[in-house]
Amino acid sequence: MNAYPQTNSDQSTLWNGTGGRAWVVNQTLLDHMFQPFEPILLDALPAGDGHRRVLDVGCGTGATTLAMAQRLGGQGECVGADISAPMLDVARERAARLGVAASFVQADAQTHAFAPASFDHIASRFGVMFFDDPVAAFANLRRAARPGATMRVIAWRSQAENAFMTTGERAAAPLLPDLPVRHPGAPGQFAFADRQRVAAILAQAGWSGTDIRPIDVPCELPEPDLVDYIGWLGSVGQRLLTVDETTRARVIQTVRAAFAPFVHGDTARFTAACWQIDAQAPD
Repeated sequence: MNAYPQTNSDQSTLWNGTGGRAWVVNQTLLDHMFQPFEPILLDALPAGDGHRRVLDVGCGTGATTLAMAQRLGGQGECVGADISAPMLDVARERAARLGVAASFVQADAQTHAFAPASFDHIASRFGVMFFDDPVAAFANLRRAARPGATMRVIAWRSQAENAFMTTGERAAAPLLPDLPVRHPGAPGQFAFADRQRVAAILAQAGWSGTDIRPIDVPCELPEPDLVDYIGWLGSVGQRLLTVDETTRARVIQTVRAAFAPFVHGDTARFTAACWQIDAQAPD
């Protein structure tokens, strides 16, 4: 959901600092907003008898990892990987509280030495668009996948198709002129907007049977939560952490007004325009 500096070291700084804190503070809001993506990931879990091992890339505070672990039950194991220590602390606490057999590792999936050929399935909800070398990252994930393993990841399509996600920065730009600029194809929320580029990345990384299809997913959040969404998340929220209270209040008021087209009664609704990306590790 962000337009941030674009190397993996920058991503580590962000997600172990203010970006990770923002997601921890707003865990309930984000879990609710993105819950409609969980069934899409669950539908791709490998079926059949026997133990199945799943890797959740960019697992954040663990919602998708826990959902997949619960679906697998005693027939599988789900490992969540993320670069953010603060978010993983929350994920581990949630797993312990729920009694779910999920484990978590702090890892940059582009370079982490996962055990070779150790996963039957790889999943991700919005966790694969931030690599500074996506070919290397997906090649590393392929090495972690067993022969014939499947992969399903969800990524955003273009910013033009996702007005809700860019309303805040457009409305705030006159008041916060130093907001980061999004660059097409650069690591960040919309890095995978170009379907042909994504297909080429996966092919170069050694994946086969690639299927990239558009999905339009209805999402919502309670209208009162818009203020927290604006004040914490994305490039606007991160910038607001550094301004005085008068500027912060003025920006939030301006941006909240810009979200009016999405508000219906006590609920804010939008359609998330995404890619469902499926692929297979060669046998």
